[in-house]
Amino acid sequence: MRADNSSTICVCRSERELGIAIGFLVPPVLVPNVEDRDKLAYHISIMFYIIGGVATLLLILVFIVFKEKPKYPPSRAQSLSYALTSPDASYLGSIAQLFKNLNFVLLVITYGLNAGAFYALSTLLNRMVIWHYPGEEVNAGRIGLTIVIAGMLGAVISGIWLDRSKTYKETTLVVYIMTLVGMVVYTFTLNLGHLWVVFITAGTMGFFMTGYLPLGFEFAAELTYPESEGISSGLLNISAQVFGIIFTISQGQIIDNYGTKPGNIFLCLFLTLGAALTAFIKPDLRRQKANKETPENKLQEEEEESNTSKVPTAVSEDHL
Repeated sequence: MRADNSSTICVCRSERELGIAIGFLVPPVLVPNVEDRDKLAYHISIMFYIIGGVATLLLILVFIVFKEKPKYPPSRAQSLSYALTSPDASYLGSIAQLFKNLNFVLLVITYGLNAGAFYALSTLLNRMVIWHYPGEEVNAGRIGLTIVIAGMLGAVISGIWLDRSKTYKETTLVVYIMTLVGMVVYTFTLNLGHLWVVFITAGTMGFFMTGYLPLGFEFAAELTYPESEGISSGLLNISAQVFGIIFTISQGQIIDNYGTKPGNIFLCLFLTLGAALTAFIKPDLRRQKANKETPENKLQEEEEESNTSKVPTAVSEDHL
C-alpha cells in the first residue's frame, strides 16, 4: 500500500484545466467574427454539435470504465477512512461537521476568491483583449490557452514539491501571493500595446492562479480527513461558482463603466484578502498523520508507555 501521491492527484485534477484550455482555443476557430447572423448561427450550431458529441462519448465511457472505488485502498489513510466511515452517516451531517472546522471554512473562502477571480478573468478575457487590441479574437483565445497550460505546469510542479516537502500551507500561501503579484503585473501591462507582453504576463499569472486550484483540493483533503473528499471538494466548487458569478457580473459592470484596469484592480483587492486569510489557516494535516500511524509505530509507542509505567516500580523495589 503506497502513501498519498500529491503530484499524481494534481495531474489528474489538471485534466479539467485541459478542457478549459481547449475551450479557450477551439471556439474562436469554429466561430469566426462575421457580421452575417445566419452564418454566425451556423458556426455556433456546429460548435454545439461537436460539444454534444464529445460529452455523450464521455458519458458512455463513465458508465463503462469508472468504478465506485479501487479494489485496494491507495494508502493507509484511505483504508482507515473506509473503516471510520459510518454507513449511517448523512450527507448533511458531514457538511455540518465540516463547517465546524474553522481551517476548512477559511480555505473554502480563500479558494472561492481565487477560483472566482480565475472564472471572471476567463469569462471576460476576450472582451478585455479586444478592448485594447481590436480584431484579435483568435489571439485572445490563445492567451486563455496560455494561462491554462501554464497553470497545468504549475499544478504538476506544486504536486511534486508537496510530495517531497509536505508543506501544504506554505506552498498554498506562496502560490496565492504569487497569483496576486501576477495579477497586478497583468493589470498594469495589458494596455501597453504589445500583445507579446500580454502573453508573457498572462502566462506567468496563470502558472500560479490556475496552478493553485488543485492545491486547494489537496489542502482540503488534509484538513477534513477522514470526511469524504467528495463533500469537501463539492463545497470548494460551490464556493468557486458563487464567487465566480459575483466577480464576473461585478467586473463586467466595472469594465463597461470605467475600463479594464479598474476591473482588474477589483480582482486584485479580493486576491489580497484571500492571501491574508490563507495566512490564518493552521496546517492540521490529518491525512498525513494517519499515514504515519503504522502498526509498527503504534507497537513501539505501546512498548515505550509500558516501559515508562514500569520505571517507578523498579526504582521503588531497589530503594526497598
